[in-house]
Amino acid sequence: MVLGASGTIGQAVVRALLARGYAVVCLVRQRSGPAGQHRATDWAAQLAGATVRVGDVTDPASLARDGFCGEAFDVLISCLASRTGAPADARAIDLQAQLHALQAAQDAGVRQVVLLSAICVQKPRLAFQHAKLAFERALMDSGLTYSIVRPTAFFKSLGGQLGRLQKGKPYLLFGDGRLTACKPISDEDLANYLADCIADSSRHNRVLPIGGPGPALTPRQQGEQLFAALGQTPRFKQVPLALLDGIIVLLAMLGRLFPALAAKAELARIGRYYASESMLVWDAALGRYDAAATPSYGSHTLADHFRDLISGAACDQRGDHAVF
Repeated sequence: MVLGASGTIGQAVVRALLARGYAVVCLVRQRSGPAGQHRATDWAAQLAGATVRVGDVTDPASLARDGFCGEAFDVLISCLASRTGAPADARAIDLQAQLHALQAAQDAGVRQVVLLSAICVQKPRLAFQHAKLAFERALMDSGLTYSIVRPTAFFKSLGGQLGRLQKGKPYLLFGDGRLTACKPISDEDLANYLADCIADSSRHNRVLPIGGPGPALTPRQQGEQLFAALGQTPRFKQVPLALLDGIIVLLAMLGRLFPALAAKAELARIGRYYASESMLVWDAALGRYDAAATPSYGSHTLADHFRDLISGAACDQRGDHAVF
């Protein structure tokens, strides 16, 4: 059973599982994908080879009735993630829906769970991070064999400024662009890693941080790679982190009167977090991020992805949380 199969990572996971000969069932919503633009009927072609069922992961009855359908399953792979990371969304998806899925899976005889989590939960400050951590703990306590995979940045999160550069605008950096770093990983490489967690016993009952191939890259280096792919001379514009802090304070104050602005304040906090924290393994003893301790995996590099984006061979599908 694959949950979250309508996301870009989830789709790649389904392809990887089918390539390995697994029988795959996916539960999708009636409307899904960015802005709910895809209908359930679209996924039969998009996930060809898998059994696609329609249901609601937030409803325990639907999970059992429409998803597992009284059948026996061996493995649950969950790629579920809240769309925005806002508190209500995080509680509903990153925690409650995952807990419902875990119970339904156990009722269906599942003995193994592979969970797509996030490396940013190492230093939790945001609602969605606390929700993900709470479910990680529940999974560890469930008695099932588990693999909790915490990837670094996704390619699709790092190519959003391509349109700006193609219009002749500079690449935006927070601070000097050297405050943070990550080891970006492609959908395909991450999907292969998740799929191989099923049979690889060395990955069982472990929390597994994972990054893509090559050294850790700062935002400035990512921008330089994007300019190089375009054949342009790098041009950067620095944005002070204090600007984000001011926006957060303003939105939080206005959010006391207008709830919609309170949600936007949380999104601004998420942006502030990613602008100031590296997506690498955190060494608590030394109080710093450690690129060398962050495992590298796969063969697709961010530079490869940028070239594919520009040529049209790839297309980034960013969701409701996208800034660019």
